[in-house]
Amino acid sequence: MDFLAETSTHDDQPWKLLLVDDEPEIHEVTRLVLGSFRFEGKSLQFLSAYNIEEAKRLLHAHDDIAVTLLDVVMETETAGLDLVKYIREDLNNHQIRIVLRTGQPGQAPEHEVISNYDINDYKEKTELTSQKLSTMMFASLRAYRDIMTIEANKRGLERVLAASSHIFSHEKSSEFASAVLSQLTALVGMEHGALYCKVANLKNAEPEALLVAAATGEYAKYINHRADEGLPAHILKTLKTACEKKQHQFQPDHYALHFTDTLHGESLLYVGETWDLSELDYKLVEVFCTNVSIGFENLHLNQELVEAQMEMICVLAGAAESRSQETAAHVRRVGLLAELMAKAAGMNEGDAEMMRHAAPLHDIGKIGIPDAILNKPGIHDPTESEIMRTHAMIGHQMLSQSKRGIFLLAAEIAATHHENWDGSGYPNGLKAEAIPLTGRITMLVDVFDALGSKRCYKEPWESEKIQAFIREQSGIKFDPTLVDLLFEHWDAAEQVRFQLPD
Repeated sequence: MDFLAETSTHDDQPWKLLLVDDEPEIHEVTRLVLGSFRFEGKSLQFLSAYNIEEAKRLLHAHDDIAVTLLDVVMETETAGLDLVKYIREDLNNHQIRIVLRTGQPGQAPEHEVISNYDINDYKEKTELTSQKLSTMMFASLRAYRDIMTIEANKRGLERVLAASSHIFSHEKSSEFASAVLSQLTALVGMEHGALYCKVANLKNAEPEALLVAAATGEYAKYINHRADEGLPAHILKTLKTACEKKQHQFQPDHYALHFTDTLHGESLLYVGETWDLSELDYKLVEVFCTNVSIGFENLHLNQELVEAQMEMICVLAGAAESRSQETAAHVRRVGLLAELMAKAAGMNEGDAEMMRHAAPLHDIGKIGIPDAILNKPGIHDPTESEIMRTHAMIGHQMLSQSKRGIFLLAAEIAATHHENWDGSGYPNGLKAEAIPLTGRITMLVDVFDALGSKRCYKEPWESEKIQAFIREQSGIKFDPTLVDLLFEHWDAAEQVRFQLPD
């Protein structure tokens, strides 16, 4: 289906002409005179109604009638005029060209009718000679064609805007690419499918440098493969040309769209094969492509900003941990483990991702603890323990000054990740589900990772010993439900430590 599938006037279907007149002779003469009429290579399809009710039924059955030749006086002296109001007001049809024909002009004066009714022409039956009837049809069909083209343009642009809005709602490159493919499928139709490629080597824009990142239809089997691994030669040629010229390439049966983001990375979107777009469709696709280009740029700008913010968060968290002789890798692992457990606990993708970014800041308050206490090798005395425990509220106070959701979440975690399930924790002695889920998750993964990590004062614990301790503390320090979930995902949790060692 293309942009104009519902309204195209460039197909082989005849133009529909509705004749509304209670005199059968008028129908016969009109058919005779216009029987061989052609406009833009298409003939006329005659629809006849001999009264208003028949006309209404035909108007309902055919929403693509181009012109109606309408008698004024039929069942009543104003029957034709009443039908005009019905067409324009009740049916809300402003595309059909309405030509009034009357044999009694005195009962419906031309000036009055044209002023008060939305008609396109007014003719006396006596003046509609063969030549004038043909001339009137040419003028009416040209007007109808132009109106339908404008309507198609409007609808196409509305669909482009709707499609653009959909793709702009995706914040990840892979999701964005998939959304572009799906929206193009909806907009122009694809017999074989489409594929999205990333250019892996900017110094070498050969097809071998292309990696298929997303695809639909027949091309889905190439996802995560190089473009030269099975793609037909003509596709590779089009992709290569798009890379070399850094321009969209439109071929008779397919096209390749070229995009460059703000980091000068390149990507290609290939759509094929066998498609048939009108000139207007081409223009609408170009508008869509422009929107996609803007979307890609905004996406990468946003990702660059988010990555910079996340890097700053890890730097801050690492600074706090380094003061307590722990590693920056630990805070990154806590973030990844918190995301893992958040998903296991039923959080949606977005909230789980927020946990990954916020959990590393759980001990940011240690910045406010004196070195002598923070790095004391032995056991803290009661006064030192009291000071050490203040890091939870120091972190909360620091982070809660922000209005950003990620820092407010981090503030909640900082304040609650030392609260114990049985109420014996600090700083507020919260118990069970009174402790936010975010704090319960961070408490568990922080201990899990700390026990399995080497410190200046201890060697890493074996997996069995960590499991035994966590089981022992289930219902005391830890939420029992979360403990069960951790054991279900134990291998995945340990893999985080292996992939990101100290």
